[in-house]
Amino acid sequence: MTENNTATPETPDNTASRRAAVVINPMKSPGESFRASFFRLCETQGWAEPLWLETTKEDTGLGQAREALDAGVDVVIAAGGDGTVRCVAEVLAGTGTPMGLVPLGTGNLLARNLGIDITDPVAASYDALSGTDAKVDVVKARLDHAEEEHTFLVMAGLGYDAAIMANTVDELKDRVGWLAYVEAGIRHLPGKPIRAKISIDGQHPVRRRIRSVMVGNCGKIMGGVEIFPDAKVDDGILDVVILAPVGRFGWLGVLAGVFGRNNPKNASVEYFAGKSAEIELAHEQEFQLDGDPLGKAKHLNVTVEQGALTVRMTAI
Repeated sequence: MTENNTATPETPDNTASRRAAVVINPMKSPGESFRASFFRLCETQGWAEPLWLETTKEDTGLGQAREALDAGVDVVIAAGGDGTVRCVAEVLAGTGTPMGLVPLGTGNLLARNLGIDITDPVAASYDALSGTDAKVDVVKARLDHAEEEHTFLVMAGLGYDAAIMANTVDELKDRVGWLAYVEAGIRHLPGKPIRAKISIDGQHPVRRRIRSVMVGNCGKIMGGVEIFPDAKVDDGILDVVILAPVGRFGWLGVLAGVFGRNNPKNASVEYFAGKSAEIELAHEQEFQLDGDPLGKAKHLNVTVEQGALTVRMTAI
C-alpha cells in the first residue's frame, strides 16, 4: 500500500519573509474596509502580516516611518496626503528602503507626477508591493538659516502660491477637491510685489520684484498644470520660477508666461535651473512645502540630493 503524503505548497523564499509597513493618516483613510483589503492583499501575494501605523496630530509620519525602518520591513507605504508622503520620504531618503504610495489626499502631487493611480487605493497598494523600484531626487530646504532641514519632493514656494495653500477653506476642499485652491487663488490675486534676491548654484544673484518664487523637483502642480515643463524627478536639477505680474493685467502676463514659455519678452515669468538655490526676500512671506503651509519666512536655501529616495511603483 503506497503512502499518500500531501505536501504543503511552498511559498517562494523571496516572498515568504517579506513584510510591508503602512504609515497611514487615519483622517484620510477610505474606511476600515481598506485595512482589511490591504491585509488580504498581503496574504494573497505571499507577504507577511503588515505593520499598520497610524499618524497623529502630534506625529504626522516621522516617528511611524522610523518605527517601520527599525522593524526592518521591505517597503514603507505612505498612505495619506502629500504631508504624509513628505514625512515618510524624509526618514527613508538615503536608506535604500523603498517607499510605496497610496494617495489619499486632495493634491497627491508626487503620485500625479509619477503616474501612480490616485483613484483606487487597493490598486495603488498592489503596485507598492509588486512594482519595480526607481530612484528619485529629494530636496533639502533650510528656512531662515535654521539648523533644521525639511525634505520635499515636488515643490517649495514663497509668496502667493504659499498664501493659497495657507488660506484654502478645508470644508470647500472636502467638497470640491483641488478646485478649492482655485477659489483661494482668486481671493489672493490682489497684493503688492516684494523685493527678492535669487542666487542659483552660488552665482551672482538676480534681483526682482516678485509675487511668488517656486522651486520645483517635478513638473505638475494642482489641476495638472505643468508649471515646471522641464522638471524631471530624477535629473538632479532644481527648476526655479519667478512670478512677477506688473500692472492691472499683470496676471494675464503670468498665465501667458506659464502656458507659452517660448516668448522671451514676457518678463512676468522667469525660469532658472541648478543644483541649489538661495532666495532672500525683503519681508516675510508665507512658505509651503509640497502644498503644506509651514508659516512665514524670508530666507530659503534649497539643495537637491539626486537619487536619494527609492520609490516602488509600476514605472516613471
